[in-house]
Amino acid sequence: MIEALHTHHQGETTDLADAVTLLPTAAAPRATEPAVPDLSGLDPAAVETAVRQAAADEIMPRFRQLAADDIVQKNGPHDLVTTADRRAEEHLTAALTALLPGSLVVGEEAVHADPAVLDALHGDALVWIVDPVDGTRQFVHGDPGFATLVALAHRGEVLASWTYAPALDQMAVARRGAGAWLNGERLRAGHPAPGATLEVATSHPDFTTDDQKRVLAALKTPGIAPRPCGSAGLEYLHIALGRLDATAFSWENSWDHAAGLLLVHEAGGASGTVAGQPFRIGGGNALPFTAARDAETARRILGLLAAAN
Repeated sequence: MIEALHTHHQGETTDLADAVTLLPTAAAPRATEPAVPDLSGLDPAAVETAVRQAAADEIMPRFRQLAADDIVQKNGPHDLVTTADRRAEEHLTAALTALLPGSLVVGEEAVHADPAVLDALHGDALVWIVDPVDGTRQFVHGDPGFATLVALAHRGEVLASWTYAPALDQMAVARRGAGAWLNGERLRAGHPAPGATLEVATSHPDFTTDDQKRVLAALKTPGIAPRPCGSAGLEYLHIALGRLDATAFSWENSWDHAAGLLLVHEAGGASGTVAGQPFRIGGGNALPFTAARDAETARRILGLLAAAN
């Protein structure tokens, strides 16, 4: 799992269980769980190259060049898919499985076509979790705030992630236990200034139920400035950069969150659900959940959300 109770600072791990009562320590792995496969033969730079190439071949040539028949509604007028989404996912599926023979892919569009694809998250194979265009609405409207998200996971534990914003020339990479980096520079989420108003990105109203809106409205309180989120992947990057204090999301699609949660974690941040449990990429989470620059901020956000839930 992505641990909600540990932050990394210069290679050291600090247990926050005593400080964050809403984020208890996750249970230790059971002895019967399979060991994480050897990844020594996987070149992280080759993954980065594959992500960049998919964007260069399938996404950027279509940016601000989409024809009407390139855009299709999936579950409603706000839930869009484009030719770029589909072609980039196909490209990444082929490239990533070639880099790691025997691995599987859980991609947003593949799951939309066949929900059984999600079962791979609970199996023993290494799994690539792919969102080819995170922020499709932004992409469709010519806004550069979209990203390609890739995470590598095993038995629900995210091992590495790549967050690429091709229109912004930003590549963020995280490896479990080894830190987070943006274009080669180390990322550290830091802490909000004492007494500062917290900026929190929340699930967009277009994608929330009335009950979810009611719970998220608990953040409309002095000292907190909630706003609708854009690309989830880029919101996580903003936390890792220290430009955003927290998120409050009411949906749990693994392709939207796996890469970013590891990025935040490795930048020193914290995360957890309103049930006081780490977020599980395999689903079944109590919602909403948060990711934040530090444990104190996460605890504050979760306290408000839990009281309204």
